[in-house]
Amino acid sequence: MLAHNRFLLLVVVGGAALAVLSLSLQFLNLIPTTPILEERPFQAAGGGIGVALVKSRKRVFPVPHTEEPSLISEAYGYCNTPNRTEQAWEGHSPADYKLLSVQVMIRHGDRYPLYSIPKTRRPAIDCTLSISKKPSHPLMKSFISHMDQGGRGHWESPLGSVPRLPNHGVCEMGELTQTGVVQHLQSGQLLHQAYKRHNLLSFDWLPRQVWVETTGKSRTLQSGLAFLYGFLPDFDWTKVTVRHQWSTLFCGSACDCPARSRYLEEEQRRQYRLRVADTELEKAYTDMARTLGLATRQLRAANPIDSLLCHLCHGLSFPCVPTEDSGTGGCLTMAQFAVIRRQQLDDEVDRRRVGLYHKYAVLAMYPYLNRTATKMERVAKGSEAGRQPRAGGEEVFTLSSAHDVTMAPLLSALGLEQARFPRFAARVVFELWKGPSMTPGQPKKRVGKGDKSKAKDGELFIRVLYNGEDLTFYTTFCRSHDRHASQPLCPLKNFLSFVRRDMFSIFNTTSYQEACYRRPD
Repeated sequence: MLAHNRFLLLVVVGGAALAVLSLSLQFLNLIPTTPILEERPFQAAGGGIGVALVKSRKRVFPVPHTEEPSLISEAYGYCNTPNRTEQAWEGHSPADYKLLSVQVMIRHGDRYPLYSIPKTRRPAIDCTLSISKKPSHPLMKSFISHMDQGGRGHWESPLGSVPRLPNHGVCEMGELTQTGVVQHLQSGQLLHQAYKRHNLLSFDWLPRQVWVETTGKSRTLQSGLAFLYGFLPDFDWTKVTVRHQWSTLFCGSACDCPARSRYLEEEQRRQYRLRVADTELEKAYTDMARTLGLATRQLRAANPIDSLLCHLCHGLSFPCVPTEDSGTGGCLTMAQFAVIRRQQLDDEVDRRRVGLYHKYAVLAMYPYLNRTATKMERVAKGSEAGRQPRAGGEEVFTLSSAHDVTMAPLLSALGLEQARFPRFAARVVFELWKGPSMTPGQPKKRVGKGDKSKAKDGELFIRVLYNGEDLTFYTTFCRSHDRHASQPLCPLKNFLSFVRRDMFSIFNTTSYQEACYRRPD
């Protein structure tokens, strides 16, 4: 009983710490997805925020010694405004390679703020869905109709009582907006097109072939359903089971890890020390608090960046309060927003330098990565020649609908330290591929002298994509692989070795249990 209570305490404390960390990491230096057109905000007449379309010059990784982009433009990329042209490299492979499985983690879509700024009006946003509102999507009408039939689906407790659609005329705190629904309808449809030619899922797909999991928040459940509706060739409630992940880390039964909690606490102390030493940031908060007639500490506790983001993403003027004789009053400004953004980028640089967050991330995401690896191995074995097909088919598609505090450590654990902080509706995709099999009498492909990466018959490979960009060769486990060798993709064995052993080298251990329970030096 004592051990059980201790475990529950760790879960509660860890969950609260994750929430704090999420809000302090809102704008890390992110990897863009190179859209053809990019929305750039500008201050419009009357104080509102306008949007202009310009050609994007962003790259996967920033080019050194170039002019820094506008802090506001970078922040606007976080909004991920839908209905723009998006480049996606999912489903691309050399000829004759067979796609065996796809595992996707998504962050929920655009949401209403989790915090409100005291003495200001909450953003006026309607969280009901309507095809007559913008943004919309061609699937919106049928999506709304299908969600009304959700009682025919299979729901793990407590998901059955969570609303399947956002449904408040005035949004509730943290509620998914129509923009968030459209973002995921669009993403799901995008991946449907990407994988259609590979016949990953046919129109008569079987229930066992699809695995769907989500946390208990309405915004993740609704985001997952929107993505799934856009993705599936035929959305049939009777074949859909939605599973509940009680932890935002998707760690299942392997969540107890004392060392992970220690690294998270140390990381939060590092963040705090850096913030209090930033005089420009302190002045910006003091000026904002004076405008609103608040104590500075009260404004900090209200996390104004969360609400300001909502205003920015929805083209609303920043909050104002009436001017009083005492000199208080006025509007919060874009310049103050930019100061907070700048400090967060400084924090991201310091975060990488110190390395505490990366250690936290490895321990946080090992359970999810281990499940990912295990699923790939199971599908790979099922694809072996001569093996009897499993009754009901193999699990070829997994969807995990999660949060920023799930995806950010996942990127870090994979070694993608330069990756942009997960925008609304961000996605990480793991693809499993099988190389071409040699037919009897077929000559083997010749390779260069000294080439040790000769492809084997029917070898297995992995790709990792983030928001449509193939970042496999930026990951820790495949950074040193020669992508121009006879193996054009990353061998699956690299990933398996990384998850099962190599990722714990930073702790001087070889296992998750040892890394979690080893006493600090």
